[in-house]
Amino acid sequence: MSRNILVVDDAAFMRMMIKDILTKNGYTVVGEANDGNEALDRYKELSPDLVTMDITMPEKDGITALKEIKQFDPNAKIIMCSAMGQQAMVIDAIQAGAKDFIVKPFQADRVIDAISKAIN
Repeated sequence: MSRNILVVDDAAFMRMMIKDILTKNGYTVVGEANDGNEALDRYKELSPDLVTMDITMPEKDGITALKEIKQFDPNAKIIMCSAMGQQAMVIDAIQAGAKDFIVKPFQADRVIDAISKAIN
């Protein structure tokens, strides 16, 4: 059973890395966004099963986008992606409704574990 995932990160390289992990594990990446504004638009357009959301992005950060998506869809499943040393932001994200977080650089098994837990 394929699950549709929206990948949000301002770095094209990071989006490519996570897309690669997801597609190799049977997930479908239905869209990408490179900032929080685009994330909200793409979420409304695509209704993905899950979103991977970078915390630090230009224009609109991941926590703000998380809150807006949760306002639009209280059942949205969002996993935050953070660099090392962003613990305070990760806590804010979890309190705002994120299901989990994964740390960059991504470890494939941790990514898949977080996604399967959030979806099931």
